[in-house]
Amino acid sequence: MKPAILSVQDLRITLKKAGELVDIVKNICFSIHPGETLAVVGESGSGKSITARAIMQLLDEHIFHQTGSIHLQKKDGQSINVLDASSHRQSTYRGNDAAMIFQEPMTSLNPVMRIGDQITEAVHAHKKISRKEAHDKAIHWLGNVQLPNPVEMMTRFPHQLSGGQKQRVMIAMAMINEPSLLIADEPTTALDATTQKEILQLIASLQQSSGMSLLFITHDLGIVKQIANHVVVMKNGLIVEQGTTTQIFQHAQHPYTKALIECRPINYKKGQRIPVWNEDLSGIHELTTSNETKNTIHTDEIPALQIEALRIIYKGQWSLFGKRSPDHEAIRNVDMVVHQGETVGLAGESGCGKTTLARTILGLTEPSEGKILFNGKPIHNEHLKRHQEIQLVFQDPYSSLNPRIQIGKAIEEPLLVHGRFEKRKEAKEYVQDLLKKVQLDPDHYHRYPHQFSGGQRQRIVIARALAQQPDFIIWDEAVSALDVRVQAQILNLINDLKNIYHFSSLFISHDLSVIKYICDRMYVMKEGRFVENGTPEEIWNNPKDPYTRRLLEAVL
Repeated sequence: MKPAILSVQDLRITLKKAGELVDIVKNICFSIHPGETLAVVGESGSGKSITARAIMQLLDEHIFHQTGSIHLQKKDGQSINVLDASSHRQSTYRGNDAAMIFQEPMTSLNPVMRIGDQITEAVHAHKKISRKEAHDKAIHWLGNVQLPNPVEMMTRFPHQLSGGQKQRVMIAMAMINEPSLLIADEPTTALDATTQKEILQLIASLQQSSGMSLLFITHDLGIVKQIANHVVVMKNGLIVEQGTTTQIFQHAQHPYTKALIECRPINYKKGQRIPVWNEDLSGIHELTTSNETKNTIHTDEIPALQIEALRIIYKGQWSLFGKRSPDHEAIRNVDMVVHQGETVGLAGESGCGKTTLARTILGLTEPSEGKILFNGKPIHNEHLKRHQEIQLVFQDPYSSLNPRIQIGKAIEEPLLVHGRFEKRKEAKEYVQDLLKKVQLDPDHYHRYPHQFSGGQRQRIVIARALAQQPDFIIWDEAVSALDVRVQAQILNLINDLKNIYHFSSLFISHDLSVIKYICDRMYVMKEGRFVENGTPEEIWNNPKDPYTRRLLEAVL
């Protein structure tokens, strides 16, 4: 067997915090051989990304202390321990022998530089070639990653590209120097199912054609099963299990690994409780389940939400030269019904119109034609009351919470604004009880958003949405960015809250497996139109539209 491209031995990373050293990664060992794909799996905070950054030597040495060894086999046949390498040697292998794709391409791309300039900059950093050769090479790689019209793409800025296109640019930038090792850190987490599938197929084809090794970091075990040869499972900075993909999925030994495999919603029927990890004081983990949850749908009553012949048209803008761009029809003559107590799913790719529809229901976008009825009344009237009756749970809870306001006061504020309580003490007691209902400690009332995990912050924004006891809640990609275990907890929580509060819901997601689990009916949206609707089981088992079949193929 050829020597390993990457060999990590006894890697320990400690964080210097308040004069003390805190272990982040604890003496881990693994290796990757030529042409192999190794998946590193674990929840947020398990040490996956910080290990990748250590391999690329992107950690601040004034904050992080690293011991052990990370040996990288360079393209010229030499092996270096990157932990001992000088700054100059690090700059020669980084981007040339090993390259990295980050989770969020928009924050990795320079917003004021054209795409072409950013890619050619990566070439000039490692190769002494002319400007024209670098330009031609960049166009070639933009074509390799299947971007339309690569020549025009060179002149664009990052904000002019979709999420999937930006991720392809990042792949082109990483691959342009043909590295021996590519590290992909959650490169598809925020992408819709079809774009995710395209990116994974693209990475696999580039790997096959170049023979490079791939270190793929993810919390999605569905992806791991598709692409990886070997799997490393991390928890709290430790490797708890590693082996071939077959061994991990068919004969997992560690309870944590078993839980990650078991708690995917695709494994369960609608309303059935998803097994969730609990950790007792002895540190032993076990799977716990409870009874199936059910909610009552009232089809004989006035619908909670009724949309009729809705159209949203954005007028074209006039340029400085007197030319007007074409009008854009974002929502095209759609009809929708959500019955009392019903949860209706809305699925589709990014840009299909899902969020525009949600904004229109909330009154943030005015309809061009058609009408929206809420409990039988036109929704454009009584704005203040509507904001009490319809609530929204955002995809990113951190950006929807004020970092300078305690979470208890953030939940309490709308109650006082709308006059639900006259005394602050009564409002505080109500909020603390609400925190218990979303499985948070009432004493968390005085904490700030940065003091919570992602799953806890999502519970906070759910509590804020429930504070007004709304009749209707819009969940806008509310679980798409969560780890699989936290996602299971939130889905169980939503089912519990539906039974307590009996609200109706519109559940927006690009993950059809989540919609199948949580929703009573669903609509599939493409380019502003509904191409299909029915129960999730009907659509899952017998999709009629080719677009729906493509979405399902990306999940299965």
